[in-house]
Amino acid sequence: MRVITQKTVGDASVLEVAEVATPVAGPGEVLVKVGAAGVNPVDTYIRGGGFPALGEPPFTLGWDVAGTVEHAAEGFAAGDEVYGMLDFPGTGGGYAEYAVVKASNLVKRPAWLTVEQAGAAPLVALTAWQTLVGRGGVSAGQRVLIHAAAGGVGHVAVQIAKALGAYVIGTASAAKHDFVRSLGADEVVDYRHQDFTGIEPVDVVLDTIGGEYAGRSAKVVKPGGVLVSTVPGNPGFDVDRASGLGIRFELFLSVTASGAELAALPQLRVQIDHAVPLADATKAHELVESGRTTGKVVLVP
Repeated sequence: MRVITQKTVGDASVLEVAEVATPVAGPGEVLVKVGAAGVNPVDTYIRGGGFPALGEPPFTLGWDVAGTVEHAAEGFAAGDEVYGMLDFPGTGGGYAEYAVVKASNLVKRPAWLTVEQAGAAPLVALTAWQTLVGRGGVSAGQRVLIHAAAGGVGHVAVQIAKALGAYVIGTASAAKHDFVRSLGADEVVDYRHQDFTGIEPVDVVLDTIGGEYAGRSAKVVKPGGVLVSTVPGNPGFDVDRASGLGIRFELFLSVTASGAELAALPQLRVQIDHAVPLADATKAHELVESGRTTGKVVLVP
């Protein structure tokens, strides 16, 4: 089968196609013929050596997969349409024509998700859920600020926060305001021309940008509230600074794969910005690193 591999860390050009043996599922695992594999910012960090989650190359990136069960196994029938996430960081392996996934990480694909949408959804949806609920404790009536609200995690987080009954404020460029509002956001701030620190205080901030955004975000968190960051390397904030302001800081770097949590999510709209052939993984990474995508980029074997 074809996979995308890399022999060294570096820019997107290090990604290359290789032929390897099709993997074999073991006990508790399912072999999935991949129809779509999500590309996430964390993939680009690992590829470039900024987040050494997989050790030294060679390795194959990718944690989001959607496709068809190849052989009956672990409660799934051959031909079942499924989606899910490989263990993170685990060993990766989603950028491939076939992937072995733990059965407990998979769920049957609902009719409201296309194969491409399902391949794009697991990591961002689980990240949004586990940050907002697990770390942020978001509940009905709270105010939630979501940065990069048109991005991969952001556009799903807006929908989840709304489903939880929160009042949602998102930051996005002006061209993406209608999109973010269509997801359910109550307010949208143009980060290029407006200072988001002028909004009314919030209970929870979800920061996927880091750097100076974190310190500015802390200024709008209510006492006792929480700033949750998903940014490796330079989150721009820390626990001690948060404590001095009477708020909490949570750094979320390791999403947990869970078929049960995917099944429990509300019906989501998953926006596909680009569907790129597997062999063009370099292009897919360049799109993600541009910072201009709306929603997700997926690879289609």
